[in-house]
Amino acid sequence: MLTHLDAQGRANMVDVTEKAVTAREATAEACVRMLPATLQLIQDGGHPKGDVFAVARIAGIQAAKKTHELIPLCHPLLLTSVKVELQAEGGDTVRIRATCRLAGQTGVEMEALTAASVAALTIYDMCKAVDRGMTIEGVRLLEKQGGKSGHYRLEEQA
Repeated sequence: MLTHLDAQGRANMVDVTEKAVTAREATAEACVRMLPATLQLIQDGGHPKGDVFAVARIAGIQAAKKTHELIPLCHPLLLTSVKVELQAEGGDTVRIRATCRLAGQTGVEMEALTAASVAALTIYDMCKAVDRGMTIEGVRLLEKQGGKSGHYRLEEQA
């Protein structure tokens, strides 16, 4: 049984030694809501700090690679791919989707969630001087594949 508790009930890192190496993938998302003028500034390329989407994309990728340093008990993973996509929606929202892949003994859900979260935080950081009312919402796992627990896909609520 996989657990983060040892026989004495203390937190520890799960031993994945006996788990099979399989292809694993996870996709997570986050949304940043902002004033329409802020999003327009980003899209027009007129932000004084530069290309907000490019910086957020790099920040998300770097964060995925360092998830084990940020989240206690996460395994250090050799990711084979990290993709961070940013899309403007509805005139006031940036949707971030992060997908992480590897061939390994444990999943990449935390890496995808971390990538999406840090990309969102980076947008906030770069734009806070012009829009302190931004919100980061809907950080969630959308899909995961591979491993013993199989395939998971978030079912949208009606």
